[in-house]
Amino acid sequence: MTATVKATLQETPYIVSFADDLGHSWTADEPLEAGGGNTAPTPERLILASLGACTAITLKMVAARRQLPLTGVQVELQLNPDGKPETGNDIVRRIALQGDLNEEQQAQLLKVANSCPMHKLLSGEIRIQTELNNGRG
Repeated sequence: MTATVKATLQETPYIVSFADDLGHSWTADEPLEAGGGNTAPTPERLILASLGACTAITLKMVAARRQLPLTGVQVELQLNPDGKPETGNDIVRRIALQGDLNEEQQAQLLKVANSCPMHKLLSGEIRIQTELNNGRG
C-alpha cells in the first residue's frame, strides 16, 4: 500500500488539514509570531514527530522480537539546536531506554534506532516530483 496524505489549506491562516489513506486526520499551523494561530504543530515539528514515532515503534518491535527487557522509550528531537548550518540541517535525537538492559542490549537498540525507516528516509536521497493538479481532486 502506498502511503498517501492530502494536505488542504483552510480559510484560517495558516491552518492546513491532513487526511490519509487510512482514514486519519490531523492539522498543522504556524506560531503566532509567524501569523498563524498556534493551534497545531508546525511542519518542522511534524517531521520530528515522524522520526520520534518511528524510532520508538521500531525499538519496541525489535525488543519484543528479540525478547529484550525494554519497558519504555522516550525520544527527544531538536532541529538545528545550534542554529541553521551553512549547508543541510541537523537533527539531534536523544533516546532514553527504560528496562533492565545491559550495555550490549542498549548498543543493539541504538543500532536499530539508526536503521528505523524514517531515519533511513530522512538521511537518504529524497526526490520530490511536483505537478499541478489544476484544482481537481
